Amino acid sequence: MEWTREMKYRTLEDVTSEEINRLINKVDKAPWRQTYHIQPISGLLNDPNGLVYHDGLYHVFYQWHPLGAVHGMKYWYHLTSNDLVHFKAIGPTVKPNHHYDSHGAYSGSAIVVDNELKLVYTGNHRTKQWERIPYQVITTLNNNTTADKRAFVEGPPAGYTEHFRDPKVWYDSNRNKYYAVIGAQRVNETGTIVVYESTDFKDWQMMGELKTDYKSFGYMWECPDLFNIDGHDIVLFCPQGIDREGNRYRNIYQSGYLIGSLDFDSMTLSHDEFEELDHGFDFYAPQTMIGEHGERILIGWMGLPDIEYPTDVDEWAHCLTMPRTLSVRDDQLIQQPFKALQQLRQSETKQSLNVTSNPKTINEMTGTHYELIVKINDNQSNTFHIDLRQSEDERTRLTYDATSQQLTLDRSKSGVLPNGVDGTSRTTKLTNPLGTLQIFVDTSSIEMFINDGERVMTARIFPKDSSDQITLTSEGGDVSLDMTKYDLKGDIICQNYTQSEKH
Repeated sequence: MEWTREMKYRTLEDVTSEEINRLINKVDKAPWRQTYHIQPISGLLNDPNGLVYHDGLYHVFYQWHPLGAVHGMKYWYHLTSNDLVHFKAIGPTVKPNHHYDSHGAYSGSAIVVDNELKLVYTGNHRTKQWERIPYQVITTLNNNTTADKRAFVEGPPAGYTEHFRDPKVWYDSNRNKYYAVIGAQRVNETGTIVVYESTDFKDWQMMGELKTDYKSFGYMWECPDLFNIDGHDIVLFCPQGIDREGNRYRNIYQSGYLIGSLDFDSMTLSHDEFEELDHGFDFYAPQTMIGEHGERILIGWMGLPDIEYPTDVDEWAHCLTMPRTLSVRDDQLIQQPFKALQQLRQSETKQSLNVTSNPKTINEMTGTHYELIVKINDNQSNTFHIDLRQSEDERTRLTYDATSQQLTLDRSKSGVLPNGVDGTSRTTKLTNPLGTLQIFVDTSSIEMFINDGERVMTARIFPKDSSDQITLTSEGGDVSLDMTKYDLKGDIICQNYTQSEKH
């Protein structure tokens, strides 16, 4: 179906209950639906928004175009959770119903101010001539509705284009001020981050740009975030327009971080080299929050813009990653699965294996949604492979080359492939020899945590349901390892949107 501009920018008020129900029923019967990941009831999900822990509840929002697998009129879809494992769907909460967001409520963040939950986002407004005017908007969440939308930045400041979006806000108790970082494009079409400050969360002043060593690093920086872990200042952002460098920057757009020390007075970051957050195929637009116990938690979009996914034909697209806990080890950002995810575990199977050149299929470890933990005791091989979601004609292959200390994720035979992707494999060089893998497999995804979070590789895969085997083989020597598999069972989140929710 060819999507016209008018079709993309319809609101829920513009469609009938019959059309909505038809769409929901179609998606419900569609293949490749996930079992323990947040996914849309229909349409397209993208950036996680408004992540916050408040009054015993986690709030997770995401960008949502409800009427099909295209980027169009965006809402914020809202879920809550006690533990970031079991979720309750609240429904569309931030809606494009104001001049500021007439063409979409774009990405942003959340913060608690005077015990009120404030949502801060970019309102997308288009003129009759289709010129974009971005508004940075503050609203209050009250009984799952929003009220009194107010723009604290109207349009882009001088020196910046219409690409000025994605405010991430926080409170600094040492300085007794609120801060916001906003992704921006300069008029010379280079990307940057602009910083604002406020003493009362009402009146905001522009401090200027966050100064880094990257003066010309892509044409736009999206989804910025800034926080401190154990004395390390960390800036996340998503630069667009980065050229490939060997195995680095393979995806259409990047998502990564700078780590160092920030001088708040001059807004200057002394930092190490830009590092990618995820070395797989499908990861973008991450956002972080402080959890119940003070930990820094990250959730990303398991997808990318401008890529066609096999689910698009069934009018749904994408999911969120599992939550990850962040820490710093040896001046490197470490990502590990959020510990409460262990609640998903069901039956446990253990195996100790000696992997040889004869392929070994683990008949006791079949499945399509599971957690697999691999501990390598002794590796005498040059190369060894782990094939997941395998059948006679399909597999998703992990290959470790001990000589180069590189790990490769190959989805060339994983089933139906997305369109518009550079290549069918991703490779990352490890800091240390491969010792552990913690792999989460769902119906149409794989998330792999390497060496206790030293690296992460994420990918959507679209195999047949019958591709459910695990096979191991080695070359040039044997590998001794222990494997533990847990079947995972998630909630089927009851999601809906009715005529009454549309207003």
